[in-house]
Amino acid sequence: MMRFTACLMAAGLVAGGLTYSPSSHANVEQLVASMCDYVAADDKNRLRKKLKDARIKLRAVYDGVNCNGNSLLRTAMLADAQDVGVFLVKQLPRNSLSSVEADGQTVLQWAEAQGLANSAIAAEISSRAN
Repeated sequence: MMRFTACLMAAGLVAGGLTYSPSSHANVEQLVASMCDYVAADDKNRLRKKLKDARIKLRAVYDGVNCNGNSLLRTAMLADAQDVGVFLVKQLPRNSLSSVEADGQTVLQWAEAQGLANSAIAAEISSRAN
């Protein structure tokens, strides 16, 4: 029985290695581009559908998504995408909202520096972070 299990695991690894294709990398890039576009366009419904169709949770990919050097929340604030921004805040864990990004600022610190601290997104972050 042990030998059968080992053979089965080896076959699974070989099959998994054969199924990788460069197109999967293109699919990830397309997913990220679509997410950035939907955030910038303030299209919450299409963003939700894209995430659902891809079978991914926003909180699982949020840290890895970068839209022209900005996080999804920063992109929403810059585009004045209030509906999507509030949706993002509600979907993310509290520690993500107060975490320091690559430039050494939290989203709220960055928003204040950009003059966006009075947005509905910033207000939602403040209410969830506290």
